[in-house]
Amino acid sequence: MRLVIVRHGEPNYEKDCLTDLGHVQAKLAAERLSDEGIEEIFSSPMGRAKETASYTSEKLGIKNLSVLDFMHELKWGSVDGNPIFADGHPWTISDELVRQGWNLNDVTWPGHDFFKNNLVTAECEKVASGTDEWLESLGYKREGLYYRNVNRDETQHTVALFCHGGSSSAMIARIMNQTFPYVCATMHVDFTGITILRFDRFPGSLSVPSFEIVSDSRHIKNC
Repeated sequence: MRLVIVRHGEPNYEKDCLTDLGHVQAKLAAERLSDEGIEEIFSSPMGRAKETASYTSEKLGIKNLSVLDFMHELKWGSVDGNPIFADGHPWTISDELVRQGWNLNDVTWPGHDFFKNNLVTAECEKVASGTDEWLESLGYKREGLYYRNVNRDETQHTVALFCHGGSSSAMIARIMNQTFPYVCATMHVDFTGITILRFDRFPGSLSVPSFEIVSDSRHIKNC
């Protein structure tokens, strides 16, 4: 299976929709994705993601848009109102951890002072759980750190998921066995940026997916 992850176009966050430029970006992304062999389209439940997905859906003639509720954009901030660094913004936190020389690959990151009282920590757990359940429905069952191909044949299907910078970072962290702060620090995805993961197509195999491309936004280079 190939998993095509697409961030939404430039948004109006207040209205949860695309700006005029965002619509242009979404249309260009649809053109870019037209040759990827996408058979099924999934989306976050949020308006800006669904609007972005609609262009690819129309371009490819895929009428059904499946919504994944767990892939809404992540919430961050203090759990109990007590102040936390950068109001809990995970990308600012990740950059600060680098400045402090903290190991971003430390799996104990949820217990760090910047995260233990941060809404985003529980949000990442929800994405991780939802990701494993969804991937199993697509024929890839989590076993320990990796995924078992439980499909019946070697057919290579391609699905697309339109979502957000935060929830996609949490998903990729789960799939690739990286920490969420590490992915936040190393993957700065532009609007309609495209990342493609390829899962092993052989039934019974246990493997980690590989990256075909990461954060490709060449289609909007003139926007």
